[in-house]
Amino acid sequence: MERLEPKKINGKTYYYYSIWGWKDGKCRRLKQTYLGSLQNIAKTMEDGGPSPKYAEVFQWGLPSALWAECSRAKIIPEIDRLCPKRNQGMTTGQYLAIAALNRTMQSCSKRSMWEWFSQTAFVRHFPDASRSALSSQRFWDHMDRVDESTAMECWKRILKGTIAREGIDLSSVSYDGTNFYTFIDTFNDRCDIAKRGENKQGRCNLRQVSYALFCCADGRTPLYYDVYDGNRNDAKQFSSVIRRFSEFMKEISGSAIPMTKMTVVFDKGNNSADNWALLDSLNLHFVGSVKLNQHKDLMQVPNDDPSFIPFEESYLEGTSSFRATRTLGGKERTLIVTYNQSLFHAQWLTLQADIQKAIDTLSTLQQRLDDRIQGIIKGGKPPTEESVKKQCAHALRRQHLSQLFDTEITLIKNKLVKLDFSLNTEALQHLSNTYLGKTIVVTTRHDWDNARIVHAYRSQHVIENVFKEMKDRSLGTWWPLQHWTDSKIKVHGLYCSIALLLRALMMQRIEAGGLKLSMKRVFAELGKIKQVINIYPRKRGQKKNTHRVVFTETSPLQEKILSSLGMDMKK
Repeated sequence: MERLEPKKINGKTYYYYSIWGWKDGKCRRLKQTYLGSLQNIAKTMEDGGPSPKYAEVFQWGLPSALWAECSRAKIIPEIDRLCPKRNQGMTTGQYLAIAALNRTMQSCSKRSMWEWFSQTAFVRHFPDASRSALSSQRFWDHMDRVDESTAMECWKRILKGTIAREGIDLSSVSYDGTNFYTFIDTFNDRCDIAKRGENKQGRCNLRQVSYALFCCADGRTPLYYDVYDGNRNDAKQFSSVIRRFSEFMKEISGSAIPMTKMTVVFDKGNNSADNWALLDSLNLHFVGSVKLNQHKDLMQVPNDDPSFIPFEESYLEGTSSFRATRTLGGKERTLIVTYNQSLFHAQWLTLQADIQKAIDTLSTLQQRLDDRIQGIIKGGKPPTEESVKKQCAHALRRQHLSQLFDTEITLIKNKLVKLDFSLNTEALQHLSNTYLGKTIVVTTRHDWDNARIVHAYRSQHVIENVFKEMKDRSLGTWWPLQHWTDSKIKVHGLYCSIALLLRALMMQRIEAGGLKLSMKRVFAELGKIKQVINIYPRKRGQKKNTHRVVFTETSPLQEKILSSLGMDMKK
C-alpha cells in the first residue's frame, strides 16, 4: 500500500512517500522517502528536480572487461600467495595487477599512473589506491619483492589455473623471439640484460632486451615467456628456452597433456640439426620451414608441374602442394612443398622493383665510365677495374639479382674501364617458374595431411601479430620501459606477459560470441562507454551527497560486445 503522509515539524508541514505492507503479522511501514513541502514539490514538478552539483566521469567499458578477466585469472591472490606482506596498504599483487592492467589498455610510466588510474572504473576495485600509493617509488618498492624465480612461479600458477578453467587447446604452440630497444645508458653497469645486438627495428646503436614467447596457435594465449640478453642469437637461445618450456608445460599440465601430443611451430631462423635433435629427445613434434636452396631438387620443380595439387580448403585458397620425404638431422622428416599465387605476386613485384633500381644504378655507372672514356669527365682519380666490380656487386646485392644480370668489365686504353651489362631474361623466366611463390615446410607430423601441416605453419603469423601489437605505440604493452636493473626488467616482463594474457582471454570471449573484430576496434568501442556519476546536494538529515549513476548511450555493436563478455551495465 502506498501513501502520501504529511508530518508537521516546527509548525511547518512536510510530505513523505511511504510504502506499507504486512510484516510479522502486522501492517508496518516498509519504506519512507522525504518529498519536502508543498512549495518544494511544486517546484520539482515545474523544474524537473534539483540539478546535480557536479558529475564524475570514468572510463567504464574497457576497464570493467579487463578487471573481469583479471579476477577470473586470480592475478592478485596468486601473486600475494607467493609475495606476502603485512596487512598495511596495497599488496604486491595489487601493484602488479595495476601495472598489468595499465599495460593492457594504455601504457604509461609509473609517474603518470595515478592520472590514468583515477579516471577509470578501477578506483572502486582498489579502495586503498591514492596518488601517494601509486607513486613510482611505491611501485619500485613492491617490484623489488619479486625475484626472477618468484616471477616465473607467479606466472606458472596463474597460467595453470587459466588452462584448467578455460580449457585452452595446447595441441599447437607457436614460438618466436624478438627484441626491444632501450635507452639505458651505455655505462650503466647495473644492467647485464640490456646489450647491443641486431635490433629488429634498426636501432642497433641502442642497448636492447630480448623476449621469447610461446603462445597457442589457436587463440594467441601466452604460455611461456623468457626475458634474456639482447645479444643472444635466436638459434642458440632456442635450445635453452625449449628445454625450459618443456619442463614448464610438464609441471602445469601434468599427465593431462602428453608432450607427444604437442606440436611446436617456429620459423627457419631457429633451424639447426642440434635443435631438431633436441626436439626429438624431448618428444616434441614440430612444424617449421627450410630454405629453398637446401633442397634444390624440390626447388627446381616448375610451379605449373602436375605434382602440385590445389587445396580444397577455403582458408588455403590459391595454394597448392606436394609431399616429399627427406632425412634431416639424422631422422626422416616430411616436407611439404607449397606454391602460393599471392606470395608469387608479392615476390614478383618486389623483384621487378629491385631489377629496375639495379638497372638505374648500373646505367648511371656505365654512363660515367663512358664519359670518362670520351674525355667529358677529366678530373679526379679514374675508377679501377676492382672498384667497378665492387660497385656492381653493391648494385646487385639484393636477392637473385647477381644471377639475373650479366656484367662485363673490360680495361681499355689509358687504363680506363668500360662496363657492359644486360638482363638475362631466360634466367628471370626460370627463376619465376621455380623459385618464386614456393615454401618448403618441414615437420615430424607424418600422420597429418598437407592442409593441416600448412595451416599449422601459417599460424606463425599469430605470434608475429602479438609482437607487432607489443611494439605498437598506441596499443603496445612493452614501452615505455623505464627500468635499468635486471630484477626490475624481469618483473616488467612478468606484468607485460600478464597483459598479453588478459587481452587474449578477452578477445577469445568476443570471438566465441560470434564477433570478428580487431583488437583496436574492440578497444575503441569499449573505450567509448563511460560511467557518469551525478552528485546531488545533501538533503535535510543526510550525511552524504546523493549520487546517481548513468552510462553513456551504447550502440548495437557495443551491446553485442558487452553481451559476449557477460557484462551487465545495471550491476
